[in-house]
Amino acid sequence: MGAATSADGEAPITFYRLQACPYCERVARLLEAYDLDYRSRFVEPLHSRRDVVKRVAGVRTVPVVVDETTGVTMAESANIVNYLESTYGGEN
Repeated sequence: MGAATSADGEAPITFYRLQACPYCERVARLLEAYDLDYRSRFVEPLHSRRDVVKRVAGVRTVPVVVDETTGVTMAESANIVNYLESTYGGEN
């Protein structure tokens, strides 16, 4: 069973990412493994044009996750993976 994803739904997690980004794919796999509802926001490939990510997280790098449930906004795939595992991992 995969995670419900939507471009404009009411999912509590927003995931800012790039196409074919291995760091983003790592986060996407974990979101799906934990069956978390999230919406993907694909950002500009050109680093200097990622203003939406800069406004949200203070950085222009991806991936970025905004979790409305916990109030957490986070960048860096390793940090996001640790956060998802500790917050949603539970007993698998």
